[in-house]
Amino acid sequence: MRTLLVIRHAKSSWDSINTPDIERPLNDRGKRDAPAMAKKVLKAGIGIDRFVSSPARRARHTAELFAREFKVKESDIVILNELYHAQPAAFHQVISGLDDEDRTVAIFSHNPGITTFVNSLSSVRLDNMPTCAVFAVKSDSPKWSEFFHATREFLFFDYPKSATAD
Repeated sequence: MRTLLVIRHAKSSWDSINTPDIERPLNDRGKRDAPAMAKKVLKAGIGIDRFVSSPARRARHTAELFAREFKVKESDIVILNELYHAQPAAFHQVISGLDDEDRTVAIFSHNPGITTFVNSLSSVRLDNMPTCAVFAVKSDSPKWSEFFHATREFLFFDYPKSATAD
């Protein structure tokens, strides 16, 4: 059994138009939303074995804030360049190559690719994956390389401004 959490980075700052996209930081709301959403995942009883993030500052910081709530060292977060503005094929490649020792993995990335990707995981369809949203799906696959060929089950979708968010 494999569980995948796909997480869009938290709300980022647009304070400086001169900041390169990859270096945009989180704004205050993003810094509040990420730990709150991590707590929701913990409350749901889901442990995360591996955190994998885009190298973009806003995605890395979101992953770091989640990792803190899970008592995981920031240095244990795997940074993969291919998750920066990734399209579905990149997500497939990354997930298929995950370590089979890790049963539950959280991947932090960006729109528009992240919305397209989560729409391929189950019958649940989203118009937009909001900032700091968590889309969770599990697979009966014994290996990550077989994740997309196995039966998958939608677990939940949540985001900071949803009615279910605390």
